[in-house]
Amino acid sequence: MTSTTSSGEIPLEARTLAERVFQQLQDAIVRGELPAGSKITEPGLAQTYGISRGPLREAMRRLEAHRLIEREPHVGARVVKLSMRELLELFDMREALESMAARLAARHMTTGEVQALRDVLVAHEEQGDLDQAEAYYQREGDLDFHYLIVRGSHNRMLMTTLCDDLYYLVRLYRTQYSARGGRPQRAFVEHHRIVDAIASGDEELAEQLMRRHVIAARQTVAERYAMSLDDDRELPKSTGKALSRRKPST
Repeated sequence: MTSTTSSGEIPLEARTLAERVFQQLQDAIVRGELPAGSKITEPGLAQTYGISRGPLREAMRRLEAHRLIEREPHVGARVVKLSMRELLELFDMREALESMAARLAARHMTTGEVQALRDVLVAHEEQGDLDQAEAYYQREGDLDFHYLIVRGSHNRMLMTTLCDDLYYLVRLYRTQYSARGGRPQRAFVEHHRIVDAIASGDEELAEQLMRRHVIAARQTVAERYAMSLDDDRELPKSTGKALSRRKPST
């Protein structure tokens, strides 16, 4: 028998399945396995993941709420693709809000929270992609350096804005365009300096270092995103269609 929490709610098993599918889909979008701008359909995703349409619709509603997909009239759902202006506006928000979060983290973070930050950096250092200076992929939530600092600010408004409203969108562009090329090792060193400033309670330095860190990421992202737009314009139409049909690995 399928259990429910109350009349009219989604069955518990379906909600659990929807959560799993949401995690798989958002990870595929963040990693670029579902390319920005590509069209996605419920029948195609249902076949790929072998699930019923109910849990899939719930997962897609969550993706839309987190701004990872958008629906267009007479077109359907597509993976979000920001314009250059929107992307730069997103990083302007990051610069302002994350630097504020770092200042507040230096004021409020407990010894245990600072140690958790250091533990995350130790785990990151063991990543093969970072060791080879190829990328710097951070898993979400408690394994995400920036996420922990925002939480460490102990400011609920910042946490809602950066950890709920914008988190997955920021993570998408940070992963695909910032954490490659010459940035991985530099970003890792910058993270250590930010933690040291937070641990010492130096609010001004923590804010300054985070601001510089986000500005550097913004520049890298903007350059690489502009290059990707040039590449898209040079692709034959058939190639572009083939890319849009790629399915996420399960």
